[in-house]
Amino acid sequence: MPDLSVIICAHNPRHEYLQRTLAALKAQTLPQDRWELLLVDNASKPPISQSHDLSWHNQGRHIVETTLGLTPARLRGIAEARAPWLVFVDDDNVLAEDYLVKVLAIIVSHPRIAVFGAGMLQPEFEVTPPAELNGLLSLLALREVDAPRRSNNPKDPAALPCGAGLCVRRETAGQFAKLVEQLKQGVVLGRKGGELFSHEDDLFSWAAANDGREFGVFPELRIKHLIGAGRLTQEYFLRLIYYHTFSHWILHYLLAGDMPKETNFLRRFRLVPHALRRGMFSARCQWRWAEGEDRAAKFIAEHKLLPLSKQTAKPEPMPVG
Repeated sequence: MPDLSVIICAHNPRHEYLQRTLAALKAQTLPQDRWELLLVDNASKPPISQSHDLSWHNQGRHIVETTLGLTPARLRGIAEARAPWLVFVDDDNVLAEDYLVKVLAIIVSHPRIAVFGAGMLQPEFEVTPPAELNGLLSLLALREVDAPRRSNNPKDPAALPCGAGLCVRRETAGQFAKLVEQLKQGVVLGRKGGELFSHEDDLFSWAAANDGREFGVFPELRIKHLIGAGRLTQEYFLRLIYYHTFSHWILHYLLAGDMPKETNFLRRFRLVPHALRRGMFSARCQWRWAEGEDRAAKFIAEHKLLPLSKQTAKPEPMPVG
């Protein structure tokens, strides 16, 4: 049995980015007999297997998941994986060549940890980001820490690992799957096609905390994140902010009972002086944050959602409007 299962979930990936992801995995210093490679094709057209060969890996497999969405693809990867630890790699991640070796070292030295990830997620931009995006780039799962950060409080954002390079105990991945099933109240978990729902990565850390274990990030785990020009526009960030905020509040309400607020007139009016001080794009960003929280509050009320701690029966799933 391998020590690690490396799982790539991809939907219509950018060819040259996925090639670099696979090349970085091929260059790993951990011998291939100690890890397997699963490439989960999430309804890509044409199929990924036609353009990306895995024969270089003696434990490499192509897997097809036809249900569109990052979460169904991850659940399929979890079901197919054979190792006691899983490593999720995005199709635009270039792992440092010692990444898998250091993952195993962290597992040995931190026996209470169940979920952890890269403390150094550094970008390679296709184009120079516009200046107005500089304060928002962390939304693209970028991070730099100078020391390990560990926690068992899932409301501690400094220690929450991103999905890029995420390492999970098999048992915790199973708890994640159960948590996903509990949360099927019409909530979209994870990205789905062109929709930018997020925060599904955090569920792994919630699952770890619920099991009395820790999660964290480690600076010795290094990833280069390839970011295309299409993700460096104002309109993309405005969409990202909205979905990020909506997803945050829905999940925190269901998991912890934290209720978002609906936007009132005073909150909207305050954006006028903000726009005069900081510019129109900054004001639009503030509006999208408020709009995401407002939509979450309305969605919770419209669909009569309840926190998990108060649920007595599972309601029928409803589509996000």
